[in-house]
Amino acid sequence: MRHVVLAALCLGGGATTLHAQAAPAADPLAYGSTPATVAPAAPVAGQHGMAVSAQKLASEVGARILAKGGNAADAAVAMGYALAVVYPAAGNLGGGGFMMLRPPGQPAIFFDFREKAPLAATADMYLDSKGNVIPDLSVLGWKAVAVPGTVAGLEAVHTHWGHLPRQVIMDPAIKLARDGFVLGEGDVQLLNTSTAALAKDPYARKVFLRPDGSPFQPGDRLVQKDLAHSLELIARNGADAFYKGPIAATLLAQSKAHGGILQAEDFEHYKPRELPPITCSYRGLLVETAPPPSAGGIALCEMLEILAGYDMHALGLHSAPALQREIEAMRRAYSDRRNLGDPAFVHNPVSSLLDPAYIASVRAHTPTDHATPSDTLRAGIAEPEKPETTQFSVIDQHGFAISTTYTLNGWFGAKVMGGDTGIIMNDEMDDFSIKPGALNMFGIPGSVANAIAPGKTPLSSMAPTIVSRANRPVMVIGSPGGSRIPTIVLSVILGVVDYGLNIQQAIDLPRLHEQWIPQSVEVEAGALSTQVQQALEQEGYSFVLHAPWGIPEGILVGGPSLSSHGPARFYGGSDHRHPGGAAIGE
Repeated sequence: MRHVVLAALCLGGGATTLHAQAAPAADPLAYGSTPATVAPAAPVAGQHGMAVSAQKLASEVGARILAKGGNAADAAVAMGYALAVVYPAAGNLGGGGFMMLRPPGQPAIFFDFREKAPLAATADMYLDSKGNVIPDLSVLGWKAVAVPGTVAGLEAVHTHWGHLPRQVIMDPAIKLARDGFVLGEGDVQLLNTSTAALAKDPYARKVFLRPDGSPFQPGDRLVQKDLAHSLELIARNGADAFYKGPIAATLLAQSKAHGGILQAEDFEHYKPRELPPITCSYRGLLVETAPPPSAGGIALCEMLEILAGYDMHALGLHSAPALQREIEAMRRAYSDRRNLGDPAFVHNPVSSLLDPAYIASVRAHTPTDHATPSDTLRAGIAEPEKPETTQFSVIDQHGFAISTTYTLNGWFGAKVMGGDTGIIMNDEMDDFSIKPGALNMFGIPGSVANAIAPGKTPLSSMAPTIVSRANRPVMVIGSPGGSRIPTIVLSVILGVVDYGLNIQQAIDLPRLHEQWIPQSVEVEAGALSTQVQQALEQEGYSFVLHAPWGIPEGILVGGPSLSSHGPARFYGGSDHRHPGGAAIGE
């Protein structure tokens, strides 16, 4: 019967009848092709471990580290450094992110190495004398740069949980930067997202364009000798090389020379932090995901808790009743993402939003036969957030599982390189509320809780997640995608848990997204059959066809699906919406 349902989805010609107003700003991940179906797709098998990322070379690095006797922490750190070389648009040394670690037999640990606002930052730093937002100041150039956290985070993870020497962990990234690697189609597409902007920075232009100034083509070799030197310094001296040594000195000099506000104290005082993860249950499984300063984990758990009250399997994969409940759960969870922020600065109502009594009340007041007008729900936060991030997942033979999402924010961050360090810098300051109280593009006031403040971490939707059963991980998942991250992860979890899909099929499943404001539902091609779309439109729903979004990277333990056992222990799935990624088993 499942194959019949999938076939119906594959014939989803209803996508061609969607409203013509495709999103005005196409998702920058849209250069990949949409998977037309969730027909049988085999995940990659591995007996001793699995590494999955958006760039095959980084996945291979992770698998090789596992083969050398490294654990998941060793492999994750090696992949993090490798992605800084082979996925420079989002993999990074000049940015930051979140990591969820679940050591064998232990609860998950959430590790926050996200960027922080410089000590000289002020709430009105991107406004003119009349209080108006200055265009592009928070996204381009050195004033957009927050204090990077990636190197501090990776080094702390390796120190606390890794086994292999740092030099062994970093050698693959150093060699890829020093000797270069041959660019594939996906690599070139990423470079082309920012060619014009990178051409304006003399250091970036030297690295990411041909000597004659023309764009790279597939088959060209990308060599990053300056980045290799920076990686060698970190391999010898650890985080101090980045935060107190020559790398910091160069970055600070470039910031000062080009209008930035970074200071030596910003680098010297930067510290990653451990936080208790958000936890919830779904169909008897434990879900451990990102807490504030992420709003993504709360949204994911609230959606799961609401949907736990329905028999989604019986309703049917992407049937009208199932999607109606998913959409309404999304609408309410995104409405509830209000007044969230850095827990060091604001109180976050996590326990209230996930309280069983509150969830039961939400479900009781949610219609199952028509659309809820978004403006009837209490005000939430619908601030824009860039989707240009990257995810990697890894698990070792002992069941040590790690899910990591990290970013420069926009593709190639602030579009500036840190002098001769070879490091692209983030534009993470744009993730704050630039003008709290002012109406954004959706007519919603910017969040005061997410206002700029010195040393503060901006709010995010990143939600690296681990799903466990009987104290052992069964799924490792996460994705880029900006505000869509929680619904991407939700789609994969529902596909695996409720509909029996294998991890590759669940990742390939065409997606829907509703975030309270705007009222319409975004869909990928193939997500709706004609009959389902018509049924939902009769209930008051409207749909907007959107370019493909997100690149989830996932692992299942024990079998290709939750209900099957395979000859291997681990099964990996990589999102083929973007060419170049891979799951590599060990």
